[in-house]
Amino acid sequence: MVLLCACWGLQQVAIKFAAPEMGTILQTGLRSTISALLVIVLMLVQQKPFSLRDGTLWPGIGAGVLFAAEFLCVSVGLNLTSASRLVVFLYTAPIFTVLGLHWLVPSERLGLSQWLGILLAFVGIAIAFSTGYDATGARGSMMWGDLLGVAAAILWSATTLLIRSSTLSDAAPAKTLLYQLVVSAILILPLALLNGEVAAAKWSATVWQSLFFQSVVVSFASYLAWFWILRRYLASRIAVFSFLTPLFGVAFGVLLLHEVVAVRFAVGALMVLVGIVQVNRR
Repeated sequence: MVLLCACWGLQQVAIKFAAPEMGTILQTGLRSTISALLVIVLMLVQQKPFSLRDGTLWPGIGAGVLFAAEFLCVSVGLNLTSASRLVVFLYTAPIFTVLGLHWLVPSERLGLSQWLGILLAFVGIAIAFSTGYDATGARGSMMWGDLLGVAAAILWSATTLLIRSSTLSDAAPAKTLLYQLVVSAILILPLALLNGEVAAAKWSATVWQSLFFQSVVVSFASYLAWFWILRRYLASRIAVFSFLTPLFGVAFGVLLLHEVVAVRFAVGALMVLVGIVQVNRR
């Protein structure tokens, strides 16, 4: 789980690291395409059935649209803010998920300690937002990148809620993942073409390494490993490890991209993480 969290935390950093030679939107589209092909090959090897008549088609398309919108926000946001900041805002998704479950699922009502965790997390978001901006220039654009990070978190939680409340909840994980990857590839690649990123791409060693890491290691192998772990260990015990992901993201952003983390932002990020842990306590 620690290794998986490190991979997930490194993902946004890998996108930004290769951004000077390949646009972030194109990277996201290619990642979805390559990962989808790998999932298809895996399903063929395992002889897993795939039917569009089991009631999962429209929820699958909906999940794919939300998935594509989430990573489009991430892709554009990385051009405006640092990877360290974006990964923290992205991983506020559990807060929005539990809020959605509270209103949609009667058995998921929140207690006082969970509400206190949500309050702490939102105060942390406000503190993190309050640093790093000025009126103009690149630093001023960071606010929009941070907002896109929060928007991506909301879309991520919406995807989770849709999967949980639809026929996808009974579908095989590979099938649900395939819906998301295929739809996102279909939607995002044309945007990269229209944005001029395809023509401007430089197929350097850095780009190939980044795409391999994003597609094969993160979007394919790490998710399969995650499903393997879920089948063998209690989800409530291993889920807490996932809160290490934004910490790894910030650390890799500082080490590999030489990003600077302000003290006030670090305090806000820590409050967000503590709030998320509090919300997910049994």
